[in-house]
Amino acid sequence: MRVLGIETSCDESAVAVWDGGVRACRTHSQIAMHAVFGGVVPELASREHLRALPGLVDATLTDAGLSPAAIDLVAVTRGPGLLGALLVGVAYAKALALAINRPILGIDHLQAHLMAAFLEREPVFPAVGLLVSGGHTALYRIEDVDRWEILGRTLDDAAGEALDKVAKLLNLPYPGGAYVEVLAQRGKKGRPFLPRPFLDNDHCDFSFSGLKTAAALWIQEQGIQPLGYGKFIPEVVPDVVCQLCAEVNQAVVDTLLEKTRRALRRTPQAQALVLAGGVAANTALRTACAALAKEQGLSFFAPELAYCGDNGAMVAHLGALLGARGYRNDLAFEAIPRGRRIPDDYL
Repeated sequence: MRVLGIETSCDESAVAVWDGGVRACRTHSQIAMHAVFGGVVPELASREHLRALPGLVDATLTDAGLSPAAIDLVAVTRGPGLLGALLVGVAYAKALALAINRPILGIDHLQAHLMAAFLEREPVFPAVGLLVSGGHTALYRIEDVDRWEILGRTLDDAAGEALDKVAKLLNLPYPGGAYVEVLAQRGKKGRPFLPRPFLDNDHCDFSFSGLKTAAALWIQEQGIQPLGYGKFIPEVVPDVVCQLCAEVNQAVVDTLLEKTRRALRRTPQAQALVLAGGVAANTALRTACAALAKEQGLSFFAPELAYCGDNGAMVAHLGALLGARGYRNDLAFEAIPRGRRIPDDYL
């Protein structure tokens, strides 16, 4: 089945063709545009998707050596994400599906991220999935491609969002989470001085806003001055900043790991641990989750680094898996913003 996947949930316009594997994949990044503001500006993101998407689809189909009529199914991210950005992708996908008379599928962005761990390998179920990104942090029990149960989610900031906000306090380049990790690798490990947030409970939900606040207070107490923007050279960043980045990074990893252990205890039948999302590229988190899986006697899956962030391949891939089982949407399905649950309205 040849599936065209379209992803516009945030600030990446992405398109891919799946044909038993990734046949073509392109991504148009908006990092340079949003870096000026230190974060994603939703209205600008929507307009850039509108500008870039038609040409990106044409170029991806050309890469695949296909015409639009050669596509069997159109898959598009319907949510969660920025509503305006989602609407651009959904409207384009609906128009294309109607024009070429092909079925369409609205894809859950978070499920697509987790299934990206199986782009080049056969899925192993049941599994516990840990999704960690700049906008989302969640734990799932995955029974099959079409059987998911949410075990826990963030109640405020996502893990990647907390890393990005600490980076912004330090005036690190955008997007900041990756730069926090770079400096964390230079920081000296010592006695923890920041909280491991929201662990004094017995559930699997997350809350990272307290970690951001604690880091902000520590920066103030230590009198740390913002770095000179545009002059990021890791070797000359003060040791105290590297120490903070190492502590923030480790606090995020420790918290995610403890909640994942709880999820595994609630899923004794699990055969695999899946890590996905943009923060799955974080070396410390990736290593810790692999070690946890080995300790528990589970298979460990995570996407290749190129497929950790938002991409069209993950959308096309999940579209192919669901499409092969006969799932479809009618043209009336809605885009779903962050904070709302994706409805189970497949035909």
